[in-house]
Amino acid sequence: MNKKYIVISYDVVDDRMRTKVSKVLINHGRRVQKSVFECLITEKQYLSVKEALEKIIDMEHDSVRYYTICAGCVHNIQFSGWGTVTETEDTIVI
Repeated sequence: MNKKYIVISYDVVDDRMRTKVSKVLINHGRRVQKSVFECLITEKQYLSVKEALEKIIDMEHDSVRYYTICAGCVHNIQFSGWGTVTETEDTIVI
């Protein structure tokens, strides 16, 4: 299963809608800033997330942006301050 590295950022006016957007994204990626998530997801998951978010947001006042980052470019991500780059899925052993 090929996974894509996608950075999703949002600017949502309404607090309730912003919380709903966050809840959708927390199930598919890692929050790296208040309104930015890094996601390692399949194309099917990406389309599902995008569809879910489009049902939540106000298309005239809100904005969600999707940045697909190639595998080679992920290794070039730099940041200052706390945090790590989302590189792999979390593994749970039962």
